Amino acid sequence: MVRVFIGVIVLLGLAGVVQAAGVKEQPAAGTVVRDRLRDGTPGPELVVIPAGSFRMGAINGGGDPDEKPVHAVTISRPFAMGRYEITFAEYDRFCQATGREKPKDGRRWFPFSNWGRDHRPVMNVTWDDAVAYTRWLSEQTGQRYRLPSEAEWEYAARGGIEERYWWGFSVGENRANCKGCGSKWDNKLTSPVGAFGANPFGLFDTAGNVWEWCQDNWHESYEGAPTDGSAWQGGEDKRRVQRGGSFGSKPRYVRSSARGRGNPDGRYVYLGLRVLREL
Repeated sequence: MVRVFIGVIVLLGLAGVVQAAGVKEQPAAGTVVRDRLRDGTPGPELVVIPAGSFRMGAINGGGDPDEKPVHAVTISRPFAMGRYEITFAEYDRFCQATGREKPKDGRRWFPFSNWGRDHRPVMNVTWDDAVAYTRWLSEQTGQRYRLPSEAEWEYAARGGIEERYWWGFSVGENRANCKGCGSKWDNKLTSPVGAFGANPFGLFDTAGNVWEWCQDNWHESYEGAPTDGSAWQGGEDKRRVQRGGSFGSKPRYVRSSARGRGNPDGRYVYLGLRVLREL
C-alpha cells in the first residue's frame, strides 16, 4: 500500500521503509524508518515497536536477584528502536561533524587489536558519549532521539516472547555472538551487525555482540520500579544500566532479562549502544 504526503512516499507494512520528513500519520508497527540528516544522508535504520504490555524480569525463574521481582509494565505509546546496534560508520560521522575523537575499533590495551569499523557495532563509548550522539541525531533530524529506558529495551528485545531468549528457552547454536553461542566470533571479537536473524519485532543483535547503554540509573532490584516503561533515574548509585550482553558474555548474560551496569564514564571493548526515536 502506497500513500503520498507532501511529496514524500510512504510504504506501509513490515518490509516498508518510511522517509520520515513530512509524514503526518504514525507508521505501522514493523515499519522501517530512516530520518535524513542535514546533509541529506540517511540516519540509522529504525523499526516501529507497537505499544503493549509485558512481564519484565526473570519470568522463567532463576536469573539474578536484580532481575526480580517480575512485574508488569505497560508501554502506552509506540516508539521506533534502532534496527541494529549503532555502527562505527554511523558513529564516526558524528565524530567527524563534532570534532570528537573516534573510538578505537578493538582493545585499547595489550593485546591491542583492530577489528574493523564500517558495519561493526561501535564500541569503547561511554554513557556520556552515547547521550551526546542521540542529542546530535535529534539536532540533525528535528526528531527526538534518546537512549531507551531499560523497560523499553527489554520489551523490544523480547519481541513478545517470554522465554529466556527471543528464539526460545535454550541458547542453541549460532543464534548470537557470545562466549558459548556457537558462532565463529564467540569470545573473540564483534560480528558485523545483522549477522544473525532478527527477533519478532525486526531487531537484530539484541543478544550478544556488545552491551547497550540504557537511560536508567542502576538499582539492585525491581522493588519500586516504574510500571509505565519510563526510565528509572535518580538515587545514590550513579552507574547506568547496560543490556544485551556481548561477544565475551556467557549465555546466561545474553538472556532477554539479564542486566549489566557500569560507570557513565566507562569505556570498554564490550560496550556500545542502540538508539530510540520517539513517535
